[in-house]
Amino acid sequence: MGGHVTGAVTALAGELPEWVTLLRAPNPGPMTLDGTNTWLLRAAPGEPALVVDPGPADEAHLAAIAAQGPVGLVLITHGHPDHTEGSMRLRDLLGGVRILAADPAHTIGGEPLTEPGQHFGGFGLEVRLLATPGHTADSVCFLAERDGQRVVLTGDTILGRGTTVVAHPDGHLGDYLSSLELLSTYRGIPALPGHGPALADCGAAADFYLAHRRARLDQVRAALDAGARTAAEVVAKVYADVDRSLWWAAEWSVRAQLEYLGRESGDDNVGLDRP
Repeated sequence: MGGHVTGAVTALAGELPEWVTLLRAPNPGPMTLDGTNTWLLRAAPGEPALVVDPGPADEAHLAAIAAQGPVGLVLITHGHPDHTEGSMRLRDLLGGVRILAADPAHTIGGEPLTEPGQHFGGFGLEVRLLATPGHTADSVCFLAERDGQRVVLTGDTILGRGTTVVAHPDGHLGDYLSSLELLSTYRGIPALPGHGPALADCGAAADFYLAHRRARLDQVRAALDAGARTAAEVVAKVYADVDRSLWWAAEWSVRAQLEYLGRESGDDNVGLDRP
């Protein structure tokens, strides 16, 4: 959910490294942009590939991933259904490949991702876990490297267009700001997001997101000073120029902002699975 920001927040990446392939799921929408990005990393022809985010349970999309085999490992950036619904079916298509996520509910055949800095080797690639909670409690990113070329797979923590929601109550704004500060240190490294196009500079994108979030907090404070008392009232003031059909999603971030500011929203929770 991008709010006022709908375009790319930094320059788009040019050509991707030859060892990176994008397979985009056919599930476009207001929250998924062009669709969920499944990223496939392969160090060299014949090497087992590493897949990041299987995407939805779309048979054609999953078959396209399986056709890129062999696949040695599947990693999950976070547990939202548009990134994980296809996991079990993909595992079947790939003959029982391990699927690793921070949340045990989405981990199959291995241990959950719990150690920041954890390395995944053995495929001709160096991949390191970056703990980046905030969008959701289980959000992680991955730093992947081959022969000195690096990319950061950012899931929904940084998108290719617009900005993401902090999915309160599972997401937490304080955690999200800390995660963006971490990602801002990856200067000049392309960001491969969960939705939208690849970005040229993960650090620059994180800087933009940090400035955007801080400006949003100022807007929320102003709305509260002007008399808003609920998340819905804050949304009506701060997101007045956003299509009303997306206000339900804006309320996730507003509730997270109110919690961060120590203010009660006075509203019922909005379910994370609302379409």
